[in-house]
Amino acid sequence: MANESGRTDGDSWGPAQSVGATATMVAASRAVASQGPDALVDDPFADPLVRAVGLDPFVRIIDGKIDFEDDPLFNRKARIQQIAVRTRFFDDFFTGAAAAGVRQAVILASGLDTRAYRLPWPAGTVVYEIDQPQVIEFKTTTLAGIGAAPTAERRAIGIDLRDDWPKALREGGFDVTQPAAWSAEGLLPYLPPEAQDRLFDNITALSAPGSRLATEHVPDPNAFSDERLQRISERWQRFGFDLNAADLFYRGERNVVVDYLSAHGWRVTAHPARDLYAQNGFEFPEEEMAATFGELSYVAATLK
Repeated sequence: MANESGRTDGDSWGPAQSVGATATMVAASRAVASQGPDALVDDPFADPLVRAVGLDPFVRIIDGKIDFEDDPLFNRKARIQQIAVRTRFFDDFFTGAAAAGVRQAVILASGLDTRAYRLPWPAGTVVYEIDQPQVIEFKTTTLAGIGAAPTAERRAIGIDLRDDWPKALREGGFDVTQPAAWSAEGLLPYLPPEAQDRLFDNITALSAPGSRLATEHVPDPNAFSDERLQRISERWQRFGFDLNAADLFYRGERNVVVDYLSAHGWRVTAHPARDLYAQNGFEFPEEEMAATFGELSYVAATLK
């Protein structure tokens, strides 16, 4: 069955197609932000992964051959700052959880995320990555091919988040009696509204007290309007990324993340993007950010 945007219930992808290509786009931004002596991000694996995917617009971005200086959000400086804010938030989330003694991490819709390879995980930490089988296989093979080794015990689970991933996670050794740190980064718009609720319900059911969760929060339950998706699509297409956001995002009213988690036993703190920009010493592109992404916040939650 297809939804109004063209996604279907059983659709799948690799890192060069559909939702997978958006993960490659994010990795390209991390690769750019990791360049130079004053790099804002330290991800040495983003560049080789993007090149291995081979999508020309993203290779050209990391080679400095594409830039839109007149775009307040997509010029090189703005793009680097935006991905630095996002990457640092989730990096700090995981390192903070590890410092507090959490030894299980679960990266949902892991895409080309390389935290299992680049963060300083304490001994005994197990990092679970969950994503489409094609994406998991591509990343595992590519990083092994360049000699990259995980800095924790990495257990990759190839399964669609719309399937019974909790069962697959438990079968992979996940211990429901121990706290875990969960991330759902850049994921929620690609899930139908009811699947977003089911995702959080499953996380809650699998989590021991003291577990932590990081994700994004947009307070408007109808945030992904036609106008906003059109803005995102126009920016993508200017880079030669020929996908329509309306074909990838699930629209329709959905529960507000902060409210839903709070009602299900989580102690939630929302960090507005504008505040995180300021903490990182960046100027927040107020008007354009709000028009394109809404009043975005990053959320950190702890299960009571």
